[in-house]
Amino acid sequence: MFNQPIADTSLISCPHCDLMQRLPDLPPGASARCPRCDLELWRRREDSLNRTLALTAAAAILYIIANSVPMLGLTVVGREAFTTVLGGAQHLWEDGRDSVAALVLLTAIVSPALQIGFMLAIVLGARRDPVPPWVGVLMRHHRLTRTWSMIEVMMLGVLVALTKIADYATVIPGLALFVLGALVFVLAGMQASFDSREVWDRIRWARDDAGGRIAQGLAGEATR
Repeated sequence: MFNQPIADTSLISCPHCDLMQRLPDLPPGASARCPRCDLELWRRREDSLNRTLALTAAAAILYIIANSVPMLGLTVVGREAFTTVLGGAQHLWEDGRDSVAALVLLTAIVSPALQIGFMLAIVLGARRDPVPPWVGVLMRHHRLTRTWSMIEVMMLGVLVALTKIADYATVIPGLALFVLGALVFVLAGMQASFDSREVWDRIRWARDDAGGRIAQGLAGEATR
């Protein structure tokens, strides 16, 4: 006996209380909750792929702008200095704060780029027929990029730093600071509009591909 996936894709186990149940066919905007613990199991988004694609494209544009223009400027005794997000991580590295610089680079630059890039590839791939197998691979790793994307935490740290140094220097907010603020809300909207179950439903099961290859091999053996 080989382990086989259940053909009924509507069966789901509650991630909170492990109750096995069958999801109903929901209209757009409706949600299904676990009857035991009342956890929301699935919310069907309306026009999920198109809305997510639009928000992801907007997030990509904002991300490029935010990393291309200055974020902050300081004026002390007539001298001005400006820095970008990447420049801030570089200055931390040059000051010997390697771990902090690596965290800023990972959470404010690398992870948001991967989050936006993965989502853009997933949505574009899900619109194809058939859906390429690599969409499933990106779906499994996309959650990790969301976990490490912490632009809002960096923004909070910048605001705290601005409050502390306001008495010693003139702070000049750069365009990137406002763009990053907008990017936080766009990323939240992107995730809220994305329906992962709709994408998984479009991906062919690995068992179907394996079954097709086995059937072709048996047919070839029979003709010999």
